[in-house]
Amino acid sequence: MPRFMIERNFAEQLEVTRDSAAAVRRINDEEGVEWLFSFLSADKKKTYCLYEAPNVEAIRAAARRADLPADVIIEVSDLRPEMFS
Repeated sequence: MPRFMIERNFAEQLEVTRDSAAAVRRINDEEGVEWLFSFLSADKKKTYCLYEAPNVEAIRAAARRADLPADVIIEVSDLRPEMFS
């Protein structure tokens, strides 16, 4: 399945609770997208999230339903160490 990096910009510092994370996971499952990993900026106003999804539209639909920004979505591919040998 394709992988995507999503940049999310927040007006206020991001505070994640168990309930909000569970709601996002449920929506992601329903839209067929899977969160893999996230990085949070030091000021807690920006995240970079790695997802697997069938397409960009599925990511946008999940973000819309979860009321999350999806400012930049870029399809990415793996770089493996053996590629540089």
